[in-house]
Amino acid sequence: MKRSFRLAVAAGTMALALPLAACGGAEQTEQKPVAASGPRLVLAPSDTVGWQEVSAEIATVDQAQVLARIPGILTTLTVREGDMVSKGQPIGRIVDNQLGYQAGAFGAQAAAAQAQAAQAQAELGRVRFLYQKGVYAKARLDQAEAAAAAANAQIRAARAQQAAVGAVAGQGAVIAPTSGRVLRADVPAGSPVSPGMAIAVITAGPTIVRLEMPESLADKVHAGSRVTATGLGTGRVIKLYPSITAGKITVDVDMPGIDSRLIGRRVAAKVETGTRKALLVPVAMVTNRFGIDYVTLLGKDGGTIEVPVQISASSEPGKVEILSGANPGDTLVGPSTGAPGK
Repeated sequence: MKRSFRLAVAAGTMALALPLAACGGAEQTEQKPVAASGPRLVLAPSDTVGWQEVSAEIATVDQAQVLARIPGILTTLTVREGDMVSKGQPIGRIVDNQLGYQAGAFGAQAAAAQAQAAQAQAELGRVRFLYQKGVYAKARLDQAEAAAAAANAQIRAARAQQAAVGAVAGQGAVIAPTSGRVLRADVPAGSPVSPGMAIAVITAGPTIVRLEMPESLADKVHAGSRVTATGLGTGRVIKLYPSITAGKITVDVDMPGIDSRLIGRRVAAKVETGTRKALLVPVAMVTNRFGIDYVTLLGKDGGTIEVPVQISASSEPGKVEILSGANPGDTLVGPSTGAPGK
């Protein structure tokens, strides 16, 4: 009796399990891949502006050196680093004590020559009078005239030498050769100086950004190329220097609004080097999780898969450049409209 009851229960359980299994199999068979939603973009190389990081500094178009013109002692220097000066402004004085002695000596020579000239003129007057009376011959008159002319020439020579000494002494004035800001004035007053010695350095011309680029960029950068500098803004190349030094080429950039108080300050800069091919995608198609960037690719079966990519900033607003992780021809799927961002 008990055995018949157990068989009946087992048969009933199997009868109930078969419909449930059939229902589960039907549900699995009916599942299909979910179609990708959201905007799609087929990756293809496009032209973009190429940029190269270079070294740069704030400079001026030129720098004028204030040089000593005579030897002597720098008695005064009235400017310091950072002061503004005007062209022709006296900023110091060099004194050579020997010039005073030379001026005195030439003055004495001029006085002696003047006395000799007066004596020669008096002698010429007497000779001319006696010549007119028939006492002296014509040769004696010519001799007296020549002596008087020589004495007058000695006066002019002595006075010219005296004026030359005064002119040399006048070159002891230290004059600013141009208007600008004093960058360096490191020769203290009281120091001996020699001709050609730099006493101060003054900025000359407008303030610019000066780049030092590898010589490989010489054919890629030209007048008008854009340049961006950290903390300064954007400008354009105005001059490329024709000489190359130690594998570097120098470029001047016009950038409005540069602070001229810190000449020589180094800044980070990027220069436009033409166009190149790149994979550009909208920023909205890239998601970031835990510091890793991902894009969603469309698979052959219509499904989607997320792959990590390496990206870089682009010069075009709202877009980034894919460096690796995706290839030309891949189809990117963006987030659905109204979908919450990750």
